[in-house]
Amino acid sequence: MDAARTIREKARQYRDYTAACLSEMVKIPSLSGGEERVIAKIKEQLETAGITDVRIDGLGNLIAKVGRGPKILAIDAHIDTVDTGDVSQWETPPFSGMIKDGYVLGRGTVDQEGSAAAMVTAARILKEMHYDGDYTVCFTFTVMEEDCDGLCWLYLIEEEKLVPDLAVITEPTNLGIYRGHRGRMEMEIRVTGLSAHGSAPERGRNVIYSSARTALKIQALHEALRTDEFLGKGSIAPTVLTTETPSLCAIPDQAFMHIDRRLTWGETKGSAVAEIENILTEDSKVRVPVYDRVSYTGKIFKQEKYFPTWKIPEDHPLVQAGIKTHLALFDEAPRVDKWTFSTNGVAICGKHKIPCIGFGPGNEIYAHAPNEKVPVEHLEKASAFYAALPYMLENK
Repeated sequence: MDAARTIREKARQYRDYTAACLSEMVKIPSLSGGEERVIAKIKEQLETAGITDVRIDGLGNLIAKVGRGPKILAIDAHIDTVDTGDVSQWETPPFSGMIKDGYVLGRGTVDQEGSAAAMVTAARILKEMHYDGDYTVCFTFTVMEEDCDGLCWLYLIEEEKLVPDLAVITEPTNLGIYRGHRGRMEMEIRVTGLSAHGSAPERGRNVIYSSARTALKIQALHEALRTDEFLGKGSIAPTVLTTETPSLCAIPDQAFMHIDRRLTWGETKGSAVAEIENILTEDSKVRVPVYDRVSYTGKIFKQEKYFPTWKIPEDHPLVQAGIKTHLALFDEAPRVDKWTFSTNGVAICGKHKIPCIGFGPGNEIYAHAPNEKVPVEHLEKASAFYAALPYMLENK
């Protein structure tokens, strides 16, 4: 494949350029809702690389297009990050963007601005090769994923009417090909009791006791959840429990429990809510919360915090094209697997049934962890993969 050889060589030539692009991104803190400056930086990088079709949508997502084919291939990276946590646990400053010993260091290098930098290089390569094949390749640099995965793509599909035929999620895969992951949802349980003086607890209904009983039922429910041969077992866990009381010497009369629910194949919002309703007493109610945070553009785009499970078969043409791309570029078969966490695929494939695969630089063990770092070699290979995939989809 001549295109693969050319792309591989260009990606190698641009190795230091890709690392430098990432370093510039990492130096700009970009928590969910505060991505404006890093979006502006990436826009500048794309335009400097010769990409002319670049725009920012109403929510703040950045979309760059290469090619004018009738079909759309979307390659997506969210560019918001989580916070640093305890900075004393970092060996180098989290926003240093330092390039050292073959790595780029700092918050977001793995999750997931590293792939964003590789996408900038891939767009540059395709532009230089005058790509004019069957696809319009849309490189999307999306916002607010860490807060609400999939929200950005619901906006792109439902409001911007950007509906791809195929998509690549560039979350970290350690350069493997991923074809799905469990879904997730959040639930909130509100428990109502009856306050009384702490000296006479029998006069009240203590929500701590009823919440504890509910938590133990949830623990038992976790063990009984279904499993899937590929995606694995569903899970459920209480993650927050708070109470409200008139006084430290009064029986608490309100409790709030937050639930993290991971959904394997065949589990849905309806089935998960029903399982909780079946174990609650009359003094408790469950609901699925709604995300309604304002974006940096001032836009509010609400989403219920339910994120559907998705997977595609290993023999799907997109998976096979990814495998062939990896073979053509790197002379070895990739590992085909799944993510343990959730991605924007919940909206693209989970809700809208658009086939997705995953391929990204970096090891997911560094995601959300101190001392996050990505190998420069991974950035080089990812940029080659993103540029070569549209050619392979056309069998050229």
